[in-house]
Amino acid sequence: MGITPEERFFEVDALRGIAIFLMVIYHFFFDLDFFSISEFDMHSGLLLVIGRSAAILFIFLVGVSLTLSYSRASRSKSEKDIFIHNLKRGAGIFGWGLVITFVTVIFLERGTIYFGILHLIGVSIIISYPFLKYRWLNLIAGLILLFAGIPMDSAYVDYSWLLWIGLKPLGFYTLDYFPMIPWFGLVLLGIYAGNSLYPDYKRSFRMCDCEENVVVRLFEYLGKKSLLIYLVHQPVIVGLLLLFT
Repeated sequence: MGITPEERFFEVDALRGIAIFLMVIYHFFFDLDFFSISEFDMHSGLLLVIGRSAAILFIFLVGVSLTLSYSRASRSKSEKDIFIHNLKRGAGIFGWGLVITFVTVIFLERGTIYFGILHLIGVSIIISYPFLKYRWLNLIAGLILLFAGIPMDSAYVDYSWLLWIGLKPLGFYTLDYFPMIPWFGLVLLGIYAGNSLYPDYKRSFRMCDCEENVVVRLFEYLGKKSLLIYLVHQPVIVGLLLLFT
């Protein structure tokens, strides 16, 4: 099933909306625990599942969305224009990541976010450009990076300049950490899925006729505003908690 380049695949936006919704829920309970308003175990159980599910879904959909954007743009733009667009888009998101780094340096005694999810997404959008035409290459490379993350998780070095890759110094602590290994592998798997499920900007599968469902429409709207929600939800949550407690 194909749609016009001006239209969007509602299911992708809705899934992104679910991811941002789960992320807001996780951060609400995280802030309750962080400010000692109420104690929660954020490192196991349901809250860990919610937090990780949100991140995994969000990052995976970055790859899917990159293939859709590429398919749409390749109909009317040159490869150079597409690359420049991705470069600007990735740099913009990475810039918001730097803003978060700056804010956490100022307001947190420890736990500064040096390479969080926005840093990852920004860099991934830029360096994923050569992969956007391929399918099986992304599956193989993505799985390699994911499995490489297993030994990388317990690897420590005496310096911090390779934090972005996944090599961290002993005792490193941050509130948000998504290094390229293994998380860029998830982006590549998203690219593989996008090229498999939406070749040439067409669905290769049957989709339920549920676009007008009010819940689907709500999540679809949240998905379209995901970056804005991500940037403002923590200040809003923290502000409300401080105001009412």
